Amino acid sequence: MNSKMNQLFEEQKSVHVLYSYNGMKQYIEQVVSFIQNGVMAGDYIILIENDRVYPIIQKELSRRLNEEKLKFVHFVNNYDFYYSSGSYHPPAITEYFTKMVQPYVEKKISFRSWAHVEWSSMKDPLHLIEDFEKIVDEAVNTLSFPLICAYEGEKMPDFLRTILMETHPYVLFEDNLIISEQYQQIEEVK
Repeated sequence: MNSKMNQLFEEQKSVHVLYSYNGMKQYIEQVVSFIQNGVMAGDYIILIENDRVYPIIQKELSRRLNEEKLKFVHFVNNYDFYYSSGSYHPPAITEYFTKMVQPYVEKKISFRSWAHVEWSSMKDPLHLIEDFEKIVDEAVNTLSFPLICAYEGEKMPDFLRTILMETHPYVLFEDNLIISEQYQQIEEVK
């Protein structure tokens, strides 16, 4: 994983990164590296992933981490996560996420999260993704934890790419971490 990103995670906890990936091989390498670096830094990992890809990640992790270190990885099925209320409903997802991270926050346990967002299978309007990403961006800043949102690059329509660039302050392309010039910090609602 990008050393610039690891340095960023050490310097400031509130880091919201868009990862636009192309190809499963590259994706697996990045997610495994993210988990491995996080565990080595003493963080718990909340991995929001589909149940088809998770076994591949787990197999690769078991080659790199011992059983004790693997206990730091908390797997959450991404379908259950995004559709916890039966549909893609940002407030329900936020509630699910808050409940999930509450024990870490309350016990002041350091954690980072990786979310594999498979929007191409969503039949819901894409503006919901914008609502959700804005809520998540606020959560990252409030709860102070690093989060990477992974989207498959080649299937992304331009308007979704624009939404994602506006809601993520950092973008990981292949191995380059860049600052999004389109990022718009959300004004606090009074």
